[in-house]
Amino acid sequence: MVAIPSASSPESVLAHVAPEADIIVPLANGEPRTLIDVLDQHAPQLTGVRVHQMHTLRDHPYLHGAYGDHLRHRSYFLSSVTRSAFAEGGCDLVPVNFSEMPLLLRRETRDPLVLAAASPPDPHGYVSLGTNADYTARFIGKAPFFIEVNPHMPRTFGENSLHLSQVVGWTEADYPLLEVPSPPMSAKDRHIAAFVADRVPDGATIQAGIGAIPNATLELLRDHRSLGLHTELISDGVMDLFEAGALTGTNKVTRPGKLVATFALGTRRLYDFLDDNSAVELLPVDWVNDPRVIGREHCFVSINATVEVDLLGQCNSEMIAGRYYSGSGGQTDFARGAMYSEGGMGFVVLHSTTSDESLSRIVARLCPGAPVTTMKNTVDHVVTEHGVAELRGRSIAQRVRALIGIAHPKFRDELERAACELGYLPRGRP
Repeated sequence: MVAIPSASSPESVLAHVAPEADIIVPLANGEPRTLIDVLDQHAPQLTGVRVHQMHTLRDHPYLHGAYGDHLRHRSYFLSSVTRSAFAEGGCDLVPVNFSEMPLLLRRETRDPLVLAAASPPDPHGYVSLGTNADYTARFIGKAPFFIEVNPHMPRTFGENSLHLSQVVGWTEADYPLLEVPSPPMSAKDRHIAAFVADRVPDGATIQAGIGAIPNATLELLRDHRSLGLHTELISDGVMDLFEAGALTGTNKVTRPGKLVATFALGTRRLYDFLDDNSAVELLPVDWVNDPRVIGREHCFVSINATVEVDLLGQCNSEMIAGRYYSGSGGQTDFARGAMYSEGGMGFVVLHSTTSDESLSRIVARLCPGAPVTTMKNTVDHVVTEHGVAELRGRSIAQRVRALIGIAHPKFRDELERAACELGYLPRGRP
């Protein structure tokens, strides 16, 4: 019979944190709150410890550089918590495509320790990483795990489970998961979403990113049939689409019949939906987000929001008004996967202006210093409330005219003048 270690106090994790340690923590609700609190409380006694994590949702003093190099955070995607911390210099931001996170962590960490939240063990001693697989699941069996078992964490299926005999220690906690409701949707969001939904055929496999417009698109797909899901995030919108009967996955090439994702984030209703639901598979991100895997599906449709698009079709999805807001995430992974898919389509969605209509979000040039999240050669369709610009295979002049055509009317003349000055359009011609 396999020996299973007994639960211990959260403080017992400190025995496994060596000087100069690299600690890997799952994103969002995969973070073990009480274990991170212990690190915070004992940070002055630590030496050169780095915590690697995407999209942190719980605030901690160490995120803001409270302990200098004793305990420092390395973020791979900023959140509402870490945006200010990064701006203050309290944490580091590492640019990376989500699909490449496991590879990057293997190369850049030294004998990492994984700290993760987990579901209670089943009768056989297995726990699941619950709402997460992300980059963390790829380290099961390859790095030591210290886990925090929480009865509020759903038990999920896929490649995100491990046996208690595989962990170096575990503790128990009891606190509710953070809930992130679907964002409110405006009439403009629904208008943009309708342009996308009208182009999605029955039987397509879809991916929808974070934001009001992707979520509105999911809502408008409820009357579709035989859709498949292969996405990084399962949200309440995905659950609603499944319950409407639109998501069956019968036409999928990989994991037919399954809702495939790498993490989940939403309300308590979503977490209850995930619990012991064999229709859902949470799999490591280097498989889920691999463009080569995505491209195996027929008619794969990716739907992602961006901040601004320039007249060449380059997308900045990470910076707002000259300040870093998020990160690369998986947008490029899925845009490239859709490009490789037979009959695939990629949609980048955004409002044509800022909320007060003072600035165009279709721009001649990206804001100074802005990163190119998805490059022009990958972008397929750009959608605003004024229509759809089809870019793939188009010349520079054709792209420029298409993008000006979906800009807000009051900015179109200005954009055309800029396009002529940049040499994208001949001067003196409409």
